[in-house]
Amino acid sequence: MANTKSAKKQSRQNIKRRDVNLARKTAIKSAAKKVLLAIEQGEDIKVTQELMRDIEAKLARAKGKGTLHKKAASRKIGRLAKRVAAASK
Repeated sequence: MANTKSAKKQSRQNIKRRDVNLARKTAIKSAAKKVLLAIEQGEDIKVTQELMRDIEAKLARAKGKGTLHKKAASRKIGRLAKRVAAASK
């Protein structure tokens, strides 16, 4: 348990940051599932590309905030983009 005033504050900040990071990661997973579901169901390519733009923005935000490693975010984008491209053919 934190003893000093600054350590107690840091503990409170860690809890808040954890909640924000968890929400951000959950949103990324949900967006990825939407893209994959759109591909599976054979949705219009415009819809799939719009969903892809959404997840790219979420991953870029998470990467910039340090929630995800930059290479992990890039890898996720690349793998999804490959599947979207294959589905558009």
